[in-house]
Amino acid sequence: MKISSVGYGVKQGVKNIRRNLLFSLASLGTIVACLFVFGLFYIVLVNFRGAIHKIESTISISVFFDEGISEEGIVLIGEQIKTRKEVNTIDYISAEQAWKDFSDQTYDDPEAAREAFGDDNPLANSASYKITLNDASAQADFVQFLESIEGVRKVSNSAVTADSISAINAFVGYASFGIILILLLVSMFLINNTITIGITVRREEIKIMKLIGATNGFIRAPFIIEGVLIGLVGSMIPLILLYYLYDIVINYIAGKFSIINNLFDFLEPMDMFKVLIPITLAIGVGIGFFGSMITTRKHLKV
Repeated sequence: MKISSVGYGVKQGVKNIRRNLLFSLASLGTIVACLFVFGLFYIVLVNFRGAIHKIESTISISVFFDEGISEEGIVLIGEQIKTRKEVNTIDYISAEQAWKDFSDQTYDDPEAAREAFGDDNPLANSASYKITLNDASAQADFVQFLESIEGVRKVSNSAVTADSISAINAFVGYASFGIILILLLVSMFLINNTITIGITVRREEIKIMKLIGATNGFIRAPFIIEGVLIGLVGSMIPLILLYYLYDIVINYIAGKFSIINNLFDFLEPMDMFKVLIPITLAIGVGIGFFGSMITTRKHLKV
C-alpha cells in the first residue's frame, strides 16, 4: 500500500472514531476495563505464585537410608535424586546434625541434653536427605521414585499440604482464565458494533469507491485502523494506571504490613511490567485488529 493510501486510512480511521464517538468511547472503556482487570489478575497471579513457590520451598521431603548403608551408597542415592528435574534443593542431614536440631527444638537446655547422652546419639540411624521441589503437584510421583531407589528405608512427605497447594493453584488459574475470556469477548462485541455503525454511515460512499475501482484492502483499511487505534489506546491507559497503583500499593504494604511483606516477595514494578506491557499491548491491538477484520468481512461484502 502506498504512503498516501496509508495516510488516507489513518485519517479516515480517526474520522470514524470522532463520527461515532459514543460507541468508540464505549468500546474504549470496555477494553480499558478488560485489560485493567487482566493486568490486576496478572499482577496478583504472579505474586501469588511467588508466594506459593515460597511455601513450596518450605515443604520438604525427607529420605532415610537403610541401616548400615555406606557413605558411597548415600552419595549414590543423592546423585540419583539430583538427576530429577523436579528437585529444587537437596541437603544432606547427618545423624549428628539431626540430633542437634532435635535437641535444640525439644529441650529447654539442649547443651545439657546432649552432654547427658554423650557419644550415644539417640538418632544414630536418622541421617537423611532433605529435598524441596519446584512444583508441589509433582510430589506424589517423585515420592514413588524415591521409594524405588535401592538403599532407601523410608520417605517422609507432606502429601496433604502439597495437594492443597496444587488445588489452589489450579483454581486461581481457571478462574482467572474464565473472567478474562468473558471480558475479551465483551470487548470484541463492542468493537464489532462500533465498526458496523461506521460501515452503515459510509455505505453509499463505499459503493461509489467500489464502482471507481477501490481495492478491498483500501476500503477496509480505515475500519481496521479505527479498531487498532481503539485497542492501542485502550491498552495504554490501564498500563499507566496499573504501574502507579502497583508501585503505591507495594510501598504501602512494605511500610505498614511487614507480615504480608514477609509472605509475598513482591516483584519490583519494572520486573513486573517488562512482561506485562508487551502482553497487554498485544492483546489490546489484537482485539481491535481481529474485531475490525471480522466485522468488515461480515458487513462490507468486498
